[in-house]
This record gives sequence, C-alpha cells and structure tokens, in this order.
Amino acid sequence: MKKAARRGAKIIVVEPRRIQLCDIAKIHLSQKSGSDVAWINGFINVIISEGLHDASFIENRTEGFEEMKSAVKKYTPEYVENITGIPADDLRAAARVYAKAEKAAILYSMGITQHTSGTNNVMSVANLAMLTGNIGKHGTGVNPLRGQNNVQGSCDMGALPDVFSGYQQVSNSDARKKFSAAWKAELPESVGLTATEMMRAAIKGDIKAMYIMGENPMVSDPDTGHVRKALEKLDLLIVQDIFLTETAKLADVVFPAVCFAEKDGTFTNTERRVQRVRAAVAAPGDSKQDWRIIGELAMRFGYRMDYESPERIMEEIASLTPSYGGVDYERIDREAVHWPCPSKSHPGTPILHTGAFTRGKGKFAAVEFSGPDEVPDADYPMTLITGRILYHYHTGTMTRRSRPLDEHVPLASFQINPEDARSLNIADGQFCDVTSRRGAISIAAAISDAVPAGSIFIPFHFAEAAANALTNSALDPIAKIPELKVCAARVTPKEDAQRMLKY
Repeated sequence: MKKAARRGAKIIVVEPRRIQLCDIAKIHLSQKSGSDVAWINGFINVIISEGLHDASFIENRTEGFEEMKSAVKKYTPEYVENITGIPADDLRAAARVYAKAEKAAILYSMGITQHTSGTNNVMSVANLAMLTGNIGKHGTGVNPLRGQNNVQGSCDMGALPDVFSGYQQVSNSDARKKFSAAWKAELPESVGLTATEMMRAAIKGDIKAMYIMGENPMVSDPDTGHVRKALEKLDLLIVQDIFLTETAKLADVVFPAVCFAEKDGTFTNTERRVQRVRAAVAAPGDSKQDWRIIGELAMRFGYRMDYESPERIMEEIASLTPSYGGVDYERIDREAVHWPCPSKSHPGTPILHTGAFTRGKGKFAAVEFSGPDEVPDADYPMTLITGRILYHYHTGTMTRRSRPLDEHVPLASFQINPEDARSLNIADGQFCDVTSRRGAISIAAAISDAVPAGSIFIPFHFAEAAANALTNSALDPIAKIPELKVCAARVTPKEDAQRMLKY
C-alpha cells in the first residue's frame, strides 16, 4: 500500500484509531467501533444517488440490486453520521474518491470480521465492490488480509467444522463417499463446532478431550477466564507447539513441533498462491514436523497414516480437491500457481470472477445496521478496541522471545485519549485497572490522541495484561466469529500513582 501511494494511489483508511497508515492516506474516516455496515451503506447511498455506480456491471453481472438499493435509501450521510460519528461531508468525499477511481481495491482484516455483525460487514463490502464494478479485474476486488500466514491454506484443507478440503461440504453425501473411499473410513455427516463453541461445549462437559495445534487460546480467544475453565475441565488436553505457551502449560501432553524454517510443505496466501516451504535448518531435539506427529498418533490408534513425505500428501490433496487438481511440487517449484487450478494444463487463476461469479451472477445483499452486542453504559463507560502493534505478532509466542522486537515494546500499555486521561486523572505511564464484565487486568496508560475520546485500545500480544481477559465471546450468528473488536470497559487509575511504565 505504501508503494501504491508513492505511485499516486489514493488511500482511504476507515479505522477508529489514527494508525500509521493514516500518514499516507488521502482520507481517514474514524468510525465508532462496530458501525461498519452503516458507513458502507452510506458509501453506497452516495454512489447511487450521484449516479457513480457501474450500471453495466450491475445489469450484466449481478442480481438483487433493487432490494439492496431500497435498503440503503435511508443511509444518507447525515443519518450515517449519527450512527458512526463520521462527518457527512467526509463520507461523501471518500465515497466519491472510491467510486471515481479507474480501479479500486478493498483490503480489510479482523476489524471487519470479528464482530457479531461480521458476516453482514463482509456482505456490505461485497455490495460496494460490485456496485462500482471493482471486482474481477486487476487491481480491484475484495481482499481479506489474513491474521496469520497460512490461514487461507488451512481453510482450503478443511480446517473448518463443515467442509472437507476445497470447501466440499461434509453434509454432501457424494463428498463423504469420495473421502471415505480414499481414507478407508466412515466419516460423520454432522457439522462440527467452531473454536469458540468448543470451549462452551467443554464447560458443559460435552467435550472431554482437545488437541490444539499451533494456537494459544489462553491469550488469543475472547473471555480467557472462560477459556481457562473450559481447558481445565477437560479429561485430556494435548498441545502441539514450538514453545511452552500459556495454553501448553495447562496441557497433559505437549508434542514438540517445528517452526516454518524447519519444515517442508506449502503455504497458501490470501491471493490463493500456493507456495513451497523448505526446511532451512534442522529441527531441534526430538521435535517433529506436524504431519509426522499426526501420522504417528493415528498409527497408534490403529489407523494407517504412513505418508512418506509432504509431497505424497500434496498428491493426495490434488486427487481429492478439484481446486488444487493441477498443483504439484514440480510445478510450484518453477512457477506461481493460484487456485482454482483444476488440472496440470490449467494456468491457474490469479484473479477470481473475471467473467462470472461462482454462482453465476453476483448477489447483492440488503443489509441493515445492527450495533455491537455490548455498548458502554454507566458501569462500563468506555469502548475497548483490541488489535495488534507493529513489533509483536499474534500472542507474542515468537516475537516476545526475539530480543530486538521485545526491546522495542517490552511491556503492555493501553492507549487513552488525553481528554479521558484528564477526566480520570491518569498520568502518562501510570498503571490502571481496566475492567469489563468478564475480567480485569493491570496495565499502563499511554496517553495518545491516536484513539478517539471515549475509547481505549489494548494490543492482545501480552499474556501478563491479556486484552482478551476482557473481550466479549458473543458470536456472529452465521460465521460464529466472536466479537473480539468491541466491548464495554471501565478504567480505574491505581492508587499508587507513582508506579509508572518507562517506555
């Protein structure tokens, strides 16, 4: 994005805080956290009312436009300002910049999806792209930025509760027959649980054992007090990881895995490019590659899973997964391959939806705004926003063991607006208790006008001041994603006001 800006691209940032990217942006819109459907509908309202939509694309490539148009009619910039806090004229200006661009791309991350309205947020984003014809051609589209490097590949391989690899539904009898024949095993037809649902089931006693690979839910999952109760109630907890994480410390068994630089295989990135991973260094001690650990465990259960190499696994993937049918190691060693790539002769698909959508015509969704599950009140008057900072990654399992990175940001702090700091009599660096309906943490204040008044921001990388001890596990009703990005909180300065963070 920085390179694009230097080449003349106009960047629009929609983000409650003033982040570093705003320095190169043409427009920054600061919305109230959890109000995304409203401002997107506001964009659409402006674009339609000013005749800036792509009528030809809408006519030839989509359906449901009139229903969507009717739904957004009330979302005038003034109406949206009352919901989001975005000034009406700023919204109009941003909508015009997006709509008038020859090519426009939408990039989003967990700030769109980790809400109880996450599915509606994504459908709204798709509405906006289709409305302007910014889909199916180079430099456009809806581009979700993944939270980790192989999220796309993991989902492609069926690491979801309702699909086999390539998004083949477990409820589809033909798909089950195909995989059952290949794996010589009877497969269930029922849909499984999401990660958040698993924790609830464990507390109820419906799940007795859990096997966690490369995840640290004791830091990354919402309402970590609830997560601890769930994990401690299990009869058996197995964790497979490269370090003894906060979650691994609760495990009955820990399998030592290897990191990316010690393994062979593939990653698939957000543009669906299948990339080779090669071991650069030897694995330490008795650690093993993930596929070997899983295979050896399966053999001990009496199921034969004796692949001789990751390449053999890729061959099986290609044989069972139409979108990966033309992917093999020899090919991806010499060229970039993007799925869907159904055969060895197929060139791959760097850009999706060039001539038609998977379903034929793209379907507009008539989406209405609904607020967050939890909003500030007299007891919890602040809006808590969580997210990441530049120097640390996810739960800090790796970056907080890196001396240069940890020296940059060794301790947790929360951003608070100067106006709120004055009203609460909080000094810069002073430790405070931040409390929600689920828990409390002690953390230092960093006074900054980067965060709007009435809101605070806490990065979730720090186990000793875990933001997710506070967050809300309320779920999006369709995608079952928890509302990690917004909840109500209270800030109380510590009585020992001399205890300061030196950062």
